[in-house]
Amino acid sequence: MLNVSATRMENLRLRKRVALATRGHRLLSQKRDEISRQLVKIATLIKPLRQRVERELLETSRRFMMARATMEPEAMTAAIDVPTKKFNLAISFATIMSVKVPELAKEISGDIMCYGFSTTSGELDVALRALERAFDSLIELAEREKQAQLLATELQSTRRRVNVLEHVVIPEIQETIKFIYNKLGEAERDNASRLMKIADIIRS
Repeated sequence: MLNVSATRMENLRLRKRVALATRGHRLLSQKRDEISRQLVKIATLIKPLRQRVERELLETSRRFMMARATMEPEAMTAAIDVPTKKFNLAISFATIMSVKVPELAKEISGDIMCYGFSTTSGELDVALRALERAFDSLIELAEREKQAQLLATELQSTRRRVNVLEHVVIPEIQETIKFIYNKLGEAERDNASRLMKIADIIRS
């Protein structure tokens, strides 16, 4: 119970406060439920996306191993030593239930194959193209996982706030209102009793 004065003004103030807390609890509960729904939606996308990334990276690694097996080490080093493809990552932000989440977009220029074909094998070409294709999946996976992380953090925070309102703040205010109501009732009964005694004294 809160430490307040048992007055009508305090009772009115606490009633307004409990109404505000109840409305806040309802809104936060709706936010919690919507964040949970969005988090489940993203989580269902992450699992198959991660599996696809793992397959693509495994295929890329296998292709590079085959290229190394069919080329001289010096030729392999020379082929990939001076890349001509430039990769930039553009980050923008969207809002999901007041949570800012990143949206990633790649900006690529140039060709990933920056070597002559006389001293390289076709496996190196295939490996580099496989790596290029894996970029899109990697970027999407990073975007989804970061969104899930941010939403999970916000969900945890929102749940704590909902629990504090539901189990601490609102019950404390309601208990205090009940205490003030009882105190005011006692005061009114005491006043009524005194008035009756005074009336009896006057009549006598």
